[in-house]
Amino acid sequence: MKRKVIIDCDPGIDDSLALMLALSMEELEVAGITVVCGNSPVEMGVSNARKILSFMGRLDVPVFAGAETPLKREYVNALDTHGSDGLGESFLPEIPGWERTLSATGFMAETIKAGPCSVIALGPLTNLAVLYREDPLAFSRIEEIVSMGGCFRSHGNCSPVAEYNYWADPDGAALVYEAMENLGKTISMVGLDVTRKIVLTPDLLEYMKRLDPHMGEFVAKITKFYFDFHWQQEHLIGCVINDPLAVAYFADRSLCSGIMAYTQVERSGLSMGQTVVDSMGFYRKPANALVLTETHPLAFFRLFFSRLLGIGEPHLELLPALIKEEGKCGAFLGCLPTTWQEVEA
Repeated sequence: MKRKVIIDCDPGIDDSLALMLALSMEELEVAGITVVCGNSPVEMGVSNARKILSFMGRLDVPVFAGAETPLKREYVNALDTHGSDGLGESFLPEIPGWERTLSATGFMAETIKAGPCSVIALGPLTNLAVLYREDPLAFSRIEEIVSMGGCFRSHGNCSPVAEYNYWADPDGAALVYEAMENLGKTISMVGLDVTRKIVLTPDLLEYMKRLDPHMGEFVAKITKFYFDFHWQQEHLIGCVINDPLAVAYFADRSLCSGIMAYTQVERSGLSMGQTVVDSMGFYRKPANALVLTETHPLAFFRLFFSRLLGIGEPHLELLPALIKEEGKCGAFLGCLPTTWQEVEA
């Protein structure tokens, strides 16, 4: 059965890949896309979402502009990671015709109250925090929230301890986690512990281009900047595609596993944006989060390729040779090392 879902995002290269995956999945009915400031400013994010919808032939899916700034802190974008246009400096043509008077939170409230609907949050949690403040009843009726954000055992990606989405708006993230605690519900935290293992390597991209040149060339065009960024920053041969794992997990729970734990988000100071996971039950508080800690890269890429390319298992026979379970390998490159530390070793 299809599940109705709102994709709350900040496109963004990996957000765009996640949108492409969501639109390709029979299990999901994408009711709409809401955009929040994050990787890119809201106006740019709306434009990028529509570019992706146009490429996928799904301009019927509505897009709504949301929060242009975090709840309290100064807005810091991630265009250094995603390119000056937010889409890897692919500079795709603008798609005319967009105009919405309803806000992102207005659309969320209206859609959620109309019937069962979940939210996959791929960016900062500002829109959800605003929804909770403006319409707590609508927030309480969200069937499920899956959030790509945070980290537990992994190091951060914009500070030693913080992941970007929660770091970009720690107050919004903290409020959403507190809201889930108050409601006696849990949020699924798809953090860096699992997303770091989802690495799109040059080999996987080449395989995609061989299987579907049209789709493969488009993915190559929007990810080239991302590949270069990951090499410059981490000497990683490939790019970490965080957000598609959140979409894939929403549809297939076998892809990830984790622990139930009470979780808080640090709002300020040296550890701003850190997710403090009470894995040992120190506070004796009920869990408000399912913190995902393990994933299966091969299973993910089987799903990602099959849905995005519309092909069956017989066409994916090379995937096991291209992916180790830690998500690092390239048969065509002779299993080159993927981190600078491995190069030195």
